[in-house]
This record gives sequence, C-alpha cells and structure tokens, in this order.
Amino acid sequence: MAEVVTLGEAMVRLSPPHFQRIEQARSFDVEIGGAELNTAVGLARLGHTVAWVSVLPANPLGRLIARRVREAGVEDRWIRFTDEGRCGLYFLEFGAAPRASALLYDRKDSAFSRLRPGQLEWERILAGARWFHVSGITAALSEGTAAVVAEALQAARRSQVQISFDLNYRAKLWDRDTAARVLGSLLPFCHVLFTSEADAEFLFGIRGESFDEVAAGLRQRFGVATVVGSRREAELVWRQRLAVLGADEHQVEESNWYEVEIVDRLGAGDAMAAGVIHGLLAGSLQQAVRYGAAMAALKHTIVGDLPWIDPDDVEAVLRGDSLRIRR
Repeated sequence: MAEVVTLGEAMVRLSPPHFQRIEQARSFDVEIGGAELNTAVGLARLGHTVAWVSVLPANPLGRLIARRVREAGVEDRWIRFTDEGRCGLYFLEFGAAPRASALLYDRKDSAFSRLRPGQLEWERILAGARWFHVSGITAALSEGTAAVVAEALQAARRSQVQISFDLNYRAKLWDRDTAARVLGSLLPFCHVLFTSEADAEFLFGIRGESFDEVAAGLRQRFGVATVVGSRREAELVWRQRLAVLGADEHQVEESNWYEVEIVDRLGAGDAMAAGVIHGLLAGSLQQAVRYGAAMAALKHTIVGDLPWIDPDDVEAVLRGDSLRIRR
C-alpha cells in the first residue's frame, strides 16, 4: 500500500540541444514529465512509498514512460495501458536573455484524456494511503478527466485521506471562465492548495496586500486549511531568487531565499510540492516550506522534469553547505 497517491498524465519531452530553435533541430534530447508524476518522484526520493495513477498507450512510448516511473522508485501498479489514444508530446526550446524559453504542446487526444469516471477503483487505490495529490492540469484535459478528478477527491474524502491540489492554471489548455468554474467546484474537497497570488486573482478575483491576505481569502472561499505559494525574482532567464510561503489559520511561514543558477526550471514547482507534502506529513508547516524551497532550488539544477534529488542534497541546502566540489 502506498503512503501517497497522485493522479495525472505524463508526456514525452523533446528538447533541441545547445539552445537551438525547434526549426533548427537535427536531434532532440528525450525526457519525460508530468506535474503529478514529478511530485510523486520527489516524494519517492525523499523516502515515501508513492503510487502514480495514470493511463498510457500500449506502445513503445507508453512503455518508455512506465520504465522511467519504475526507475524513479514510484509504484506503477495503477497504470492502465490502452490501445485508444496516443502519448502526449511537448517540445521545450531553451532560451537565454533576452529570448525566453518556450513550450510547444502536442497532446490532443492522448490516452489519458480519454479517461472517464468509473474506470478506476479508488477505494482499492487509496487503501492505506495518507495523502492524495492532483493538479488543475489533469482537470483541464477533458470533461472526462475533470469528472475523474472529482470522483477521486470524493473517494479520498470518504477514506479520510489528506488532499493537496496544485492549481497549475494553463491558459493553453482552457479559458479562464471554464477553469474558474471547474476548479472552484473541486477546491472545497481539498485540504492544501498550491497556487500563485496571480492565479488566485485572475481566476477567482481574490487579492490582498500580502500573501497572508490572499491565503485567508482562499481559505474563506473554498474551506481549504493551508495555502502554499512561492516568490520569485528573476532578472535573467538562467538566474533567479526564490522562497516558499505557507499559511493556515494559525500561522504564516516563509522559507529562506535561495539564489539559483538554472540548468532546467521545468518541474521546479512540482518538486516544491513534494517538499511541502513531505513536511506536512511530518506535521510541520515550517518544515514544509523549508523543504519545499530547498527542493525547488535543487530542481533548477537538474536536467529534465523529474527531481533526481536525495535527502542528503536537501539537508546540504538547508545547512547552507559550501559549493566546493565534494571529494
């Protein structure tokens, strides 16, 4: 039985090497990634037993993803293989100031987007679990996947499992009105909400002079217990500062700020979610934001979406260890 369960789609990522534009490319580097899978890997690397629930096409691309999932230490027993649909792809074009990095999605009609309520045995999947995690990306893929998210959240509530939800609004997947309506119907089931202050205002009109005020508005509107967000300051594409904040009805916690030299920023928010969940499972919001910030900072230094991070790496960041080569 898994301690943590996540639900979501994974895609194959194709990136031109050496900062090339896609139209220049003669070859592509291959990685895999998906919001909830990235978080699952982060938690597995921190020592938790984690199961990822998904649907993959029964072809070599689906098997490629499944093999990477196992390599990363995440349980794959709840992956469904199907002959319907395809594997989603996305292309990542690395930029450098003044040119931003860019994404091109090719994910329409994916196998996961065809998922419908009643196809997953949530009582069995969640048996013995302490935590369930999902994101707004999963709800955005189709009406069917949005209904599956609602089904999963209701099952997690019945099973008394703690629920976290990463808002993860993506304008390329759905419009603001639809997103606000669907996400607004899902958030009352959740205990922990990951969101930016900008998304809280854009989708729900909730604003404030501080993160604490925005978090209070979200707690009042949706009944979530804890709200977590990040602060970022970036002057260049490949360098930034970041910190993580968390607020519940009793306290507001802020992590240290970290200067990061960016190798690959994809999946940093998902790594942050893994660190926060790890801390909350230990019962500490203060530890949650500390681990979340350290995980996010470290992920920026790792190629690919998956956070190949060890607990020793996190502890070294938290201690402020030297950047000299470890020998």
